[in-house]
Amino acid sequence: MKKLILSIFVILTLSFDTQKEDAFDVGEWFKFRIHYGIINAGYATLEVKEATVNNKKVFHAVGKGYTTGMSRFFFKVDDLYESYFDKETGNPYQFVRKINEGGYTKNQEGFFGQDGRVLVKDYKHKTEKTVSVSKNVQDIISSFYYLRNHPNIDKLKSGDSITIDMFFDNETTKFKLKFVGREDITTKFGTVPTMIFKPLVQSGRVFKEKESVTLWISDDNNKLPVRIKAELAVGSLKADLDAFKGLKNPLKVKK
Repeated sequence: MKKLILSIFVILTLSFDTQKEDAFDVGEWFKFRIHYGIINAGYATLEVKEATVNNKKVFHAVGKGYTTGMSRFFFKVDDLYESYFDKETGNPYQFVRKINEGGYTKNQEGFFGQDGRVLVKDYKHKTEKTVSVSKNVQDIISSFYYLRNHPNIDKLKSGDSITIDMFFDNETTKFKLKFVGREDITTKFGTVPTMIFKPLVQSGRVFKEKESVTLWISDDNNKLPVRIKAELAVGSLKADLDAFKGLKNPLKVKK
């Protein structure tokens, strides 16, 4: 279950934009409702703020995930992810990860240096570790905003994919998204034109196969995640855009 919640959170934080100009700005906020069949399992939110790092104004993104109702009774989740990243390059300076998933907890903070290394402070175990990373590595939250301004999205054809380096759990991993096509989907906000992607996930106990997850993102200048569906070993889980405000561009909705 821990890996499932994490996978959904990672997927929620990945989308793209065709423009060189940022697809987001300070004040953007949106919320997803996560449901398993008719059961409301929880919510996830992302918000863009502003902060100062080394006397420089940077973006400060805050992501939260939590279970509600009966789901919280059976499996309590309270996750907090933060990222401080450069407004021009999108490169991260610092990340925060505080999670509680069914009693499994982490309390970490990471600092990206210019020397190609990350200093990870583990406050739970009172340890520090320095890890070498690739040049263009992103943390889990900065990945979302970095990819929203990715220059190659408009060039993708069905079957093409984009891969990024992501630093997570003290190591760099490859995260790959395959472009499938386009589709208009019905949402609580109306009919939204979307682009469809399939993130490659690890098959096994949680997911049926590597392409068990489907992601729909708005086919406009926001490239906002609108819907996620995961085919699980038992049943399926969905996440739908539930609320938003402060988008830099109007959400494209067909009448």
